[in-house]
Amino acid sequence: FYVTTPIYYVNGEPHAGHAYTTIVADALARYHRLKGNDVFFLTGVDEHGANIHKAAENSGLSPQAYCDKMAPIFIKLWKRLNISNDIFMRTTSDMHKRGAEKFLTALYDSGDVYKGSYEGHYCRPCERFVPEKELTDEKLCPIHKLPLEWLEEENYFFRLSKYQDRLLAHFHENPDFVYPAARRNELLSILDSGLEDISISRSSVSWGISLPFDPEHIVYVWIEALMNYMTALGYETDSEQYRTFWPADVHTMAKDITRFHALIWPAMLMAANLPLPKQVVAHGFLTKDGEALSKTRGICHRYGLVPSKPTDWMRSVIISCANLVSETMAITVRIVWHARYNADLANDLGNLLNRVLGLVNKNFEGIPEPTTSGEFDNEITAMAQTTAEKLDEHISACAFDVALETIWEFVRRINRYVQQTQVWTLAKPETKPRMGTILYNSLEALRFISVLISPFVPDTAEKIQKQIGLTEFDTVAEWGRLPVGLTVSRGEPIFPRVDVKKQKQKQPKEAAQPKQKKAKETSRLVSFADFQKLDLRVARILSAEPIEGADRLLKLQVDLGTEKRQMVAGIAEHYKPEALVGKQVIIVANLEPATIRNVESHGMILAGSGDSVVLATLETEMPLGTQVR
Repeated sequence: FYVTTPIYYVNGEPHAGHAYTTIVADALARYHRLKGNDVFFLTGVDEHGANIHKAAENSGLSPQAYCDKMAPIFIKLWKRLNISNDIFMRTTSDMHKRGAEKFLTALYDSGDVYKGSYEGHYCRPCERFVPEKELTDEKLCPIHKLPLEWLEEENYFFRLSKYQDRLLAHFHENPDFVYPAARRNELLSILDSGLEDISISRSSVSWGISLPFDPEHIVYVWIEALMNYMTALGYETDSEQYRTFWPADVHTMAKDITRFHALIWPAMLMAANLPLPKQVVAHGFLTKDGEALSKTRGICHRYGLVPSKPTDWMRSVIISCANLVSETMAITVRIVWHARYNADLANDLGNLLNRVLGLVNKNFEGIPEPTTSGEFDNEITAMAQTTAEKLDEHISACAFDVALETIWEFVRRINRYVQQTQVWTLAKPETKPRMGTILYNSLEALRFISVLISPFVPDTAEKIQKQIGLTEFDTVAEWGRLPVGLTVSRGEPIFPRVDVKKQKQKQPKEAAQPKQKKAKETSRLVSFADFQKLDLRVARILSAEPIEGADRLLKLQVDLGTEKRQMVAGIAEHYKPEALVGKQVIIVANLEPATIRNVESHGMILAGSGDSVVLATLETEMPLGTQVR
């Protein structure tokens, strides 16, 4: 079983959307390992293209040094989220470069690559030309909603139009090729309207892989990135790993990149006479308060992750929102994230484990033997089996939220089983055998549950099995495997409850002077009408120089697209002038002019200040003068 995430662009740090896709793919990989399948799970980073080159320039680094700095950030986050990828693919690796050159040569040899001139509307954040049929009257990128640039250059093209009928036939012969149906229907609509040949190279970009048949051209970053799914397996040498796992079983991604994966990628594989991936699964956007979280920073802190090692809490929340049929997966405010943690993990599962372990330790030397069956026993053993069967159905349908809820229904049933049998009252000699049977069933249910939840919250699953006395993780969801006589632990809480109210009182100033704090916050509020008065614009720093006699100040020249301005910024202690040149920033464009140290300043640059000053910059390039709202 071969599952992939997209390889993520390194022009910014990982965000919540990246975590969503990666956790879902990880759950798929873990589940198939659980079923005994041989699994290969790929994730990684896309390190080439104009946006990366520009981000490197803005950081004062070479492109390779910038990529070497950014890649470990993704690796560290995936390690923290307990992602079980078999490879972390980097497109700057020699293995990828050699494999990409082999594929490009095969594509060229197919006769479906030709040279021509291209002119059209171009989106720099997407790094793609937008077809006429996708253009709005305002000439905005359909994804980023930013103004498009008109660009003309000589490119190599791939005859995508030639493969329209074959793609259409493939969609109809393989109705699950693209999932869910909404994504499939969108692509069928594109196919019905007709495909156009696409540009696969850039002559104006220097950071990337050169075409093996024309080194003056760099392969278009999106075309190159798709190849990583094969190059990571050893496509270049036709390795055993490549022969074992290609074609991919599932490409997972967000819905905005399905066109590349489900139309362009299969067409290129057809041209090279290579097998197509079996399925493309595209989810909606992760949202909070109606807005996509694709720009969220610090995802492991922003929403108040509660345990000291919050891996499974984060994974649980993400999976509980994950239904790929939905257009969006809504994440509510932080208190609801805490409620999920408290209700599902701490209350339902954590308390069940602690309660059962406490009764075993109090009344038995180890796990008791089930000798005396009684009411409800058959019901819970049957429910264990049906839960496992339902889980398989839901995961096959990519309904991860329903899969997790199905497990939690079983958890709640075992809680009721303990309550219904009133097991704590059965410690007398004449009823103790029945007590032992109930507790054995409860512990076996916990082992069974730990197996089922292991693809979603693996740390939690391991902790449960260790506490019930298993030294090696048992991966088999079959009833009755728990050995009798094992010594269980004392039942220390694996999910400490979180009091949201107490968390809000952690800061001593707020606790000591709550009324003053509230008044202070109220006095700082501004109306939306007042906020609208600010004209925030994207600008680029053209030059920066010190101001004589002012150690903290720099004189800047900035470009707003339609005009150039001089500004003064108090950032000299935090930025060297040469490091600022070329950096895109956000400025207040309608601020009254001021004279600072005999230098006129026409605007203000936005920055965050604390222990240091950090300029408010952009995740991706935007046209100069773009209004920030």
